[in-house]
Amino acid sequence: MHEALHLRARLYALIRAFFATREVLEVETPVLSAAGNTDPNMQSFTTSFSGHADAGARERWLRTSPEYPLKRLLAAGIGDCYELGRVFRDGEAGGRHNPEFTMLEWYRVGWDHRRLMQETIVLVEAALALLRRRAEVRVTTYRQLFLDGLGIDPLHASVDALRAPLAAFGIGPEGLGRDDWLDLLITHLLQPAFPRDRITVIHDYPASQCALARIRPGEPPLAERFELYLGRYELANGYHELNDAAEQRGRFERDNAVRRARGLREIPLDENLLGVLDALPDCAGVALGVERLLMCLADTDAIADVLAYPFARA
Repeated sequence: MHEALHLRARLYALIRAFFATREVLEVETPVLSAAGNTDPNMQSFTTSFSGHADAGARERWLRTSPEYPLKRLLAAGIGDCYELGRVFRDGEAGGRHNPEFTMLEWYRVGWDHRRLMQETIVLVEAALALLRRRAEVRVTTYRQLFLDGLGIDPLHASVDALRAPLAAFGIGPEGLGRDDWLDLLITHLLQPAFPRDRITVIHDYPASQCALARIRPGEPPLAERFELYLGRYELANGYHELNDAAEQRGRFERDNAVRRARGLREIPLDENLLGVLDALPDCAGVALGVERLLMCLADTDAIADVLAYPFARA
């Protein structure tokens, strides 16, 4: 445990020096919010405020990331910024997940996702250098990853063609759509084959997986986002950020429609974000899981090895 805590401290110092050199401002935003994350695949913790009613909404959501308040700061003109802090996700506990973990999230004004993914690579390389390690780098499109690894065109193949390579896993098709099968192909067949000492960056995702990213018109249209892996672990997820409030509201509402269909609670929309999103400057942002990076640095598959106390002992 002591060695892991020293490694974490060294990594934090590196991160802060990395952004100070680049004149990216460290900020701190609220952990509790009156709005939550609508993503149907992510569950949030809630708590209640017992003070004076004039203070605001009594029900509060623990953040799953600092994304929304950071974007509000960007819309207010703060410029390039980052936050290094704790986030919370309900239901995610196990060998590789902890309900409370640390996220590094940063934004670059005037950048797109391709420029930001290069900076993310440099940061991960600097972290590896703390332990005198190096990694080769492979940058590929989402489509090319599938073509090279499976001989499947993920943008045009039928659902049956996507299901076929997964037959041996005995996965029931109930409730699974096209994007679910694409995700399963990555997690079950492609990701496990990534070499330990390789940084793999995948960019230009199907438009149906846009999340909060811009969609680039074309045939087919593509989401301007990327994911970065070190070995088999996904470390970072980045976007060329959407700054269209009406479009973002529609995406949030579609999320809640999926929640209703699954029997899940609908999540209140972040009206503070939607109220300023049209003023968000052209920018790119990325979130990086610090524990995942520490696990790679420590060469362990157990998240407990890089925590002072895991959830079961907290």
